[in-house]
Amino acid sequence: MPDGARDQHVQGFARFFGDLANKTSLLAGRASTFVIALTVVVVWAVSGPFFGYSDTWQLVINTGTTIVTFLMVFLIQNSQNRDSAAIQVKLDELIRTSAAHNSFVGIEHLTDEELEDIRTKCEARAAAEKVGEKTVKKTGQKAREAADQAVGS
Repeated sequence: MPDGARDQHVQGFARFFGDLANKTSLLAGRASTFVIALTVVVVWAVSGPFFGYSDTWQLVINTGTTIVTFLMVFLIQNSQNRDSAAIQVKLDELIRTSAAHNSFVGIEHLTDEELEDIRTKCEARAAAEKVGEKTVKKTGQKAREAADQAVGS
């Protein structure tokens, strides 16, 4: 298979998988899906006496839930990854077009230690800004009081 055809095939599969993951995630999160799953479990539990609570009867629910869980992990993780990437791009664009520091664009690629260092610095700046705001407020109030005294209010 030529490289171009292989790239299109891979992109086609990626798009198919992404669409499948999105649709599955949406369906899995619905109340009706929960009711269907609950109904399956109730039917399985009620059928226990008919099958004498056999090993096969137990294996059916164990195997079914294991397979569904295994597949759902990949589908939901794919949807989560794409959602996170989309949110990151939106945040990066907001940062880029605002008065925020453009140096924050792309920080999701840093190590945990680097992110923690940035978080600590941001929290320290926020605390300093609060102190500054309180100081400005107090100064403004003192200035108003002084102006009122000067006018003789």
